[in-house]
Amino acid sequence: MSKSRPDARTAAARIVDAVMSGRSLDRALETHLPSLDVKERALASELSYGTCRWYPRLDALLGLMLDRPLKSSQQPVTALLLVGLYQLTEMRIPEHAAVSETVRAVKGLRKEWARGLVNAVLRRFIREREQLLARLETSDTARLNLPSWLLEKLRRDWPESHERIAAGWMQRPPMALRVNRSRIDREHYLEQLEKQGLSAYPCDTAEAGLLLEKACSVSDLPGFAGGHVSVQDCGAQLAAELLAPRAGEAVLDACAAPGGKTAHLLELEPSAKVIAADISKERLQRVHENLERLSLDAELAVADAAAPPEHWKPESFDRILLDVPCSSTGVIRRHPDIRLLRRESDIARLAALQGEILEACWPLLKTGGVLLYATCSVIAEENQLQVSRFLQQHDEAAERPLSAPGAVQLQAGIQLLPVDRTTDGFYYALLEKRG
Repeated sequence: MSKSRPDARTAAARIVDAVMSGRSLDRALETHLPSLDVKERALASELSYGTCRWYPRLDALLGLMLDRPLKSSQQPVTALLLVGLYQLTEMRIPEHAAVSETVRAVKGLRKEWARGLVNAVLRRFIREREQLLARLETSDTARLNLPSWLLEKLRRDWPESHERIAAGWMQRPPMALRVNRSRIDREHYLEQLEKQGLSAYPCDTAEAGLLLEKACSVSDLPGFAGGHVSVQDCGAQLAAELLAPRAGEAVLDACAAPGGKTAHLLELEPSAKVIAADISKERLQRVHENLERLSLDAELAVADAAAPPEHWKPESFDRILLDVPCSSTGVIRRHPDIRLLRRESDIARLAALQGEILEACWPLLKTGGVLLYATCSVIAEENQLQVSRFLQQHDEAAERPLSAPGAVQLQAGIQLLPVDRTTDGFYYALLEKRG
């Protein structure tokens, strides 16, 4: 390891510190990983993801060993202590190596005063492991590894399933593929994977879905560059299947980035006239890149779905996909920093925005057309309560029944729960505009 570069543990502490300060894990990784030697990047990424994934539990564990929390100015040291505890609780690194290397990382943080503290806390955990872990089991937030506000909402919305959901969020997410069936059928693509030495099996939730036994680089996927396959959760693949575009129809994907659902709509019906819109020009570039790789064509538009542009006339679209901004609680296992970043106050704000988008886009739908409302959330305010309120306020709106393997039928819409390796958590409701 080059002496001029930081080590993996120092980088992980800085990354976790950034997330604790409100930055997304993806952005923090982009900032700090490039400064590492290549061999250190994988470890730093694992330490960062793992510490965020287990943050509520690790934070509670640290609290048992500190007389008082460290000051906010000392947050990098707190982050390093959490990284150290993650190694000791969830990784197979030898204890002596985890302790010594974590203590050594104090120098990289320029917090030399903390060497004794880090050494003492980690060694105390090793000595008192069984007693400390037993104490954690007396707290539901620590046991289920959730912030208290989210645990309360889960208990309210999913009284019989909340512990299974919490356990699902602690799993590592599977790598799911969407086979482009306009190019190759799923069975033949499975054969290509096997020839490449990659083991996979069909996902019952989505007709084009496959789940890899072990994640790999997209460059190892046969036909990826040629558009034969994309990476997309099987639950997310349901969106295009449920909206079911038909030949020649005008379709609006109103919150399109990063473009997986837009592409899937066109794979299912290449002659559909799809407008892919997003409020972010930068994120819309991702849609362009996805479509270009797949040789698909859609009109791209920088637009705010809560205030659509005037040239989108009323009753312009046969079908509308509203994959609205949400709490992303359904994809916590894929984005573990949500445990740290999301706040209870965000839910009311997001629900208000979702309602604005639904009200703003509904007039754009033709009479007889359908709108698919979608979130990657498991929280009722964003899902069935939102749709139920809209149906009560619009006599011309009617719900079309939906079904999907493994989905829970709700008073309005269906919910996929992230309770096993099959899918993340997604909500769908299909609304028809009647005359």
